[in-house]
Amino acid sequence: MPTRTPLRIDADFHLPQASIDDLLPYLDEFWRGQVVDRELPSMPFRLTSYPPNSPLTKNPDFEGLDVSAALDKFGTDVAIASMLHGAVALHNPDMRAVLMSAVNDYVAKEWLDREPRLRGSIYVSGEDIAASVAEIERLAGDKRFVQVLLLAMQEIHHGNRQYWPIYEACEKHGLTLAVHAGGLYRLPPSVSGWPSYQFEDYVMQSMVFENILTALVGEGVFHKFPDLNVVLLESGFAWLPTIIWRNDKTWRGVRPEVPWLDRKPSEIMAGRVFLSLQPSDPPGPEELKQIIKHIGGTDMLLYSTDYPHRQFSGSDPLPAGLPEEALPDILSGNALKAYPRLAAEPALREAAAILEETT
Repeated sequence: MPTRTPLRIDADFHLPQASIDDLLPYLDEFWRGQVVDRELPSMPFRLTSYPPNSPLTKNPDFEGLDVSAALDKFGTDVAIASMLHGAVALHNPDMRAVLMSAVNDYVAKEWLDREPRLRGSIYVSGEDIAASVAEIERLAGDKRFVQVLLLAMQEIHHGNRQYWPIYEACEKHGLTLAVHAGGLYRLPPSVSGWPSYQFEDYVMQSMVFENILTALVGEGVFHKFPDLNVVLLESGFAWLPTIIWRNDKTWRGVRPEVPWLDRKPSEIMAGRVFLSLQPSDPPGPEELKQIIKHIGGTDMLLYSTDYPHRQFSGSDPLPAGLPEEALPDILSGNALKAYPRLAAEPALREAAAILEETT
């Protein structure tokens, strides 16, 4: 009997950014006029976190590969796609809202309709909670959207109750909350001020994710929304052992202040928090094994390529040192736990069940 290829679900897959001209058909007459009159089509609208010609932004191994070819290259069955469009950084709240809706509609029409292996992200702004909730409600009926996407560096940390209506809408519709590296740069990425170089900014992103995870736990998000799952994308995971240990240690001494933390933070996070595998920071397999040991296993890790960013070289996104027996869960099993909408798809459930029977 032939061996079945493991199901692969890519949790972090980037679509080419739409130009403003691309978005014009998805705007009504008034907003088309506003956009054209302000000469917005001449602007790139790229987030400065990812300069288009930076070596980190473009993986040479992806050179010449379009989206479908990239999916083929890695044997991807499902890719959870995002388009980190610069419209999110606009100060005009009305224009920001309509352009982000246009981005989401563009993704649905131009990508999800054409490539059945793609699933979508409802891209929203943390600066306008009402508009974000309205966008989630507008698109929630399209089951191809499996997550709601926020950037990591917001003006207020993600545990704050200001964001709770977004989390309530996610939970209501079975959508996972995803937080991706990047930001609006309203505030410096470091508590000690602004960096000078992209090198500093990119390294500091992991510290931002430490803050996000601690805030989500400490402010009671997981208690308030018991069915909400959170995925951290392009966050790295080598920082996890220390922050898990410090959360558990500190909790022991401050429990009266946070009564909603009714058990160790590590236990609260279990089965609720997931992280994309790339970038994989450990320098070698032995170091990776130690990190996996200290975080209690591989249940939090989601297979990802981070296409087209440069996080690995060659044809295998899986870093050396992952336990062989954990690969089916890393490749797809953990994703089916992280994303309720994926788990609800009959074809994926069936494929996962077949794999479970043969492993």
